[in-house]
Amino acid sequence: MKKFAKHMVATVLLSSAALSAPVMAEQKIGIVDVQAIFQAMPQAAELQDIINEEFKVQIEEVQQLQRDVAFFTEQLQRESATMSEQQKTDLQEKIIGLREDYAAKGQPLQQNIQRRGTEERNKLLALIKQAIDKIAAAEDYDVILNASSASFAKEDLDVSAQVLEQVNKLN
Repeated sequence: MKKFAKHMVATVLLSSAALSAPVMAEQKIGIVDVQAIFQAMPQAAELQDIINEEFKVQIEEVQQLQRDVAFFTEQLQRESATMSEQQKTDLQEKIIGLREDYAAKGQPLQQNIQRRGTEERNKLLALIKQAIDKIAAAEDYDVILNASSASFAKEDLDVSAQVLEQVNKLN
């Protein structure tokens, strides 16, 4: 819904600007590809490494639980013919306990990783926004649109390279 609203605003702005030629001469419009800038930022490449390092111990613990479940499940399948009923039951209970432990630790860990990833991405997006604002003010732009919001734009309107350069200066 939010994206749709952005597209509608962009369409209205571009349509109204195109219909009034005198206004078009007075308005300075730019286009920026935020996604491409984000991907080109060195900090974005390091983002996954930062998060993996932060949750390293919990990730290893969950992976060990996953390996244990697989090992004991395979053992049950492989040796069930030679096991007593009590041994089978004990091993099945052990597998169930490990699966419950995995579920209890795995899902919250995944949510925490996702939350931290979102926080870090939002920090980088804030840097991009700050760079866009700085360029807009310095070069007197009236409107700078996200490239994904515009159906078409001439390449000379694209200020993405300037924004990336500004983002790198901000760090």
